[in-house]
Amino acid sequence: MTDAYLLLGSNEGNRTENLQNAIRLLDFRCGKVVRSSGIYESEAWGMKDQPAFLNQSLVIKTRLSPINLLSTLKLIEREVGRQETIKWGPRVIDIDILFIGDQILETPELTVPHPLLQERRFTLLPLAEIAPTLRHPKLDATVAELLQHCTDTGQVAPFRRTI
Repeated sequence: MTDAYLLLGSNEGNRTENLQNAIRLLDFRCGKVVRSSGIYESEAWGMKDQPAFLNQSLVIKTRLSPINLLSTLKLIEREVGRQETIKWGPRVIDIDILFIGDQILETPELTVPHPLLQERRFTLLPLAEIAPTLRHPKLDATVAELLQHCTDTGQVAPFRRTI
């Protein structure tokens, strides 16, 4: 069993329900969810002119190979309602693989650790909540250290639902 660190994001439809549906399917199809961060609301990154995202980081224990995990995540995204749009555009759900244990993988389909995680505050903040001492195998820095040195100024805050 390997620990896979994931980031979920949603900015279309019922964002909290989209995250919950994805977590339920992850637990069923990929492996047991063993830790989850709180939910954070984040301004869009890359393509700014779109609704804010809800983001949440998870750790799952999985037996799937990295490529099989990726293909299963893509199926879950489609099942939750994702449709392919423009890069960094709005989406019902997005599930990124951040780390798979201490593996380093570079293939045309998948790069692990995620190549942009150190540049994204919306990724590092929820990840630091559940794995601050996790060490990036290529950058030789912990998640907490990456967050401390991240130059991304995008707004990221704990999500509080209003009734």
